[in-house]
Amino acid sequence: MEEQIRRLLETPYDNGSISIETEDIEICRILMFKCSAETQQTLKGLFRWPDASGGTNATHKCPKNPHRTATRHCKLSLLTHWMDPYLEDCHPVVETILDLDHVHVTPDNALHVVKMIEDLIGNHSSLNYEELETVLDKLKDIINASVVTPGLGQVLINIISDILESDSNLGPFTNTILNLTEAVGDTMVGYEGSYTLVAPAIAISVVDVVPGQFGGLSFGVSSDRNGTKPEIFINRYPFNGTVAFISLPPDLEQSFPQQDPDQNPPRVQFQFYSIPLLFNSSQEGQSLNTFVVSASVTNASSPITDLAEDVKVTLHHLIPVPNSLQKAVQCVYWNFNKNNGHGGWDDRGCREDNSSSEKTTCLCDHLTHFGVLLDVSGSELDPVNEQILTIITYAGCGVSSLFLGITVLTYTAFEQLRRDYPSQILINLSLALLGLNLVFLLNSWLSSWGLYGLCVAVASTLHYFLLASFTWMGLEAVNMYFALVKVFNVYIPSYILKFCALGWGIPLVICILVQIVNREAYGNIYRDAKATLEPLDNSDSFCWIQDDVTFYASVVSYAAMVLLLNTGVFVVVLIQIRQMQVNSPAGTRRGLMHDLKAVASLTLLLGLTWTMGFLTWGPGRIVLLYLFAGFNTLQGLFIFLFHCLMKENVRKQWRIHLCFGSFRIEEHSEWSNSASVGVTTKPRDNPASASVLSMRSVNSSSTESTSASSDSSQRDSSCRRPDLGLFVNSLAIPGDQRGPTDAGASYRGINTAPGWRNHLLDEQTQ
Repeated sequence: MEEQIRRLLETPYDNGSISIETEDIEICRILMFKCSAETQQTLKGLFRWPDASGGTNATHKCPKNPHRTATRHCKLSLLTHWMDPYLEDCHPVVETILDLDHVHVTPDNALHVVKMIEDLIGNHSSLNYEELETVLDKLKDIINASVVTPGLGQVLINIISDILESDSNLGPFTNTILNLTEAVGDTMVGYEGSYTLVAPAIAISVVDVVPGQFGGLSFGVSSDRNGTKPEIFINRYPFNGTVAFISLPPDLEQSFPQQDPDQNPPRVQFQFYSIPLLFNSSQEGQSLNTFVVSASVTNASSPITDLAEDVKVTLHHLIPVPNSLQKAVQCVYWNFNKNNGHGGWDDRGCREDNSSSEKTTCLCDHLTHFGVLLDVSGSELDPVNEQILTIITYAGCGVSSLFLGITVLTYTAFEQLRRDYPSQILINLSLALLGLNLVFLLNSWLSSWGLYGLCVAVASTLHYFLLASFTWMGLEAVNMYFALVKVFNVYIPSYILKFCALGWGIPLVICILVQIVNREAYGNIYRDAKATLEPLDNSDSFCWIQDDVTFYASVVSYAAMVLLLNTGVFVVVLIQIRQMQVNSPAGTRRGLMHDLKAVASLTLLLGLTWTMGFLTWGPGRIVLLYLFAGFNTLQGLFIFLFHCLMKENVRKQWRIHLCFGSFRIEEHSEWSNSASVGVTTKPRDNPASASVLSMRSVNSSSTESTSASSDSSQRDSSCRRPDLGLFVNSLAIPGDQRGPTDAGASYRGINTAPGWRNHLLDEQTQ
């Protein structure tokens, strides 16, 4: 064979253009290399492959179904090696993550177990407690049993990243995950100087330092707001894309372990976590508003604390913090010993250096995992209740807007309904509430445009309509006070015009003052509903008042003052109703349901349900938030029910002008005689004549529609006083079906104050 090979090689090769001749020939035998025996752990069981010659196949029975076999080829080459096995005929032995409990990790099969875990994790969107415990235990065994090379370290970091990105409850395993990540960096070998491992949810960098030459070290991460695809830079100053930055002082060298010639040089490790949910053991009422970054020294003799020079940590906020919440920012570190060994945030040794809406810089005297907490105790709700309250709020505002619009159109279109002052006040209150609801519904959408000027305009408009709503609720109370308490000798020229000036002017003055005193008071806030009187909104952004001082001074204090006034008037009205019932003849007393309707109408029209906003704290916070959201967002619907749907004169107007066929009624004298009696004459110099003119005014207003041509009636009706009909119609409850005879009989006792007051209350309770 050797002679044949030599003869063939010595024969010249010539194809006309190319000629090849050999000058030196050396022929030697190729040794038959073998593939050494190997143990392989796979999802389909443990395979012990025997020694095999190059170019041959080895066979092995399937662990779960011995009647079938697996094959593996030993490839013959200058470096003979095993190919991947063919296992298609074998059934899986490790089918679930929990089956890993029966897998023993050894230095020989560590890489195979890692591959098994990676395949199993990829098939699960979330892991339960037992599955997480099994996976983390196996990762720990792999790190302890094998040499962590950069390749193995990358696979381990990928698995940890997949766990962090899953929907699993990581709270009980936070300390375990942090320790595993640190162990990867501490034990990794096979690199020079430094090395970085990056995965979507986590990144680590290890830097070997030369003793005596350490002059400080910095670690930074640039990423998008979601923390995906982090990029790591060492010893570079932070720039616009930096979401986390940590700078170690030169004094840290004093904490390095003593150098041993047989050991590796001191190593500094940095870690970055982009999944805040890993650290969900925060204090009650606080949430993590940054990514987490850490620094540690491998093999340090003791925990590194009480540094002479502080470690500087700069973290960008996940959600920008408005100026009103700057004091709620807190620099913290992860204390492994808190919460019975489960870990938790602590602020010992850390303090805030400076903070803005976008980032916070902290100074700490020790090394560990750092973050920034935001106090959200005033608005933190569990996701389920938060979602339900959001739906209630927007649905209620939408329904109220619809029925407030119907109420305004009804009272504006029908002249007979808006003759008296209470109806005119009701129109203005409905307009204020309608504006408040509409601006609130559009707020989040407009704030999403990202235009600062537009957001300021929306916030100031919302502030204006909120104040206007409270102002008109207060004017309702003032109107009732004039009608009930000051029923004689009260005359205010241009009564309704002055009310309009107050109702729409006071809120305008307050909003202008806010802009003058603090131009940055209005702006875009993020999930900040600390104040319970602020319209509930759970969207990511909302145009509203950013400054706490401005909010409490211009909204909370103003609302408290109005509600205190309205509560006083409410109590007086209830007392007067009670006295009327006691003094009324037995046959004319009203029932319990009638009284409850009157109380409900007063409560809603005076806005007393807003007082629940001051009580939404403590154990009953959730229940009160539901009541607060339900009653106040549906205030417009209740106004429509009590002052349109349940009022006889409103229903008559609908039937006269809007209905057809048998539902339509014709306008006749009965309607005129049952119209609202809400006018009296202007007081004259002679009190006695004023009383007589007042009685005439009542009669003339009740017959005004049928005798409009009478000069005397027109003269009397043009001189109106806001006392009699003012309270009669301010909150009239359904059932007002008196005829002209009853109405006239009721006013026969008008010359005595008690009789008149009883009549007013009798009209009101109807």
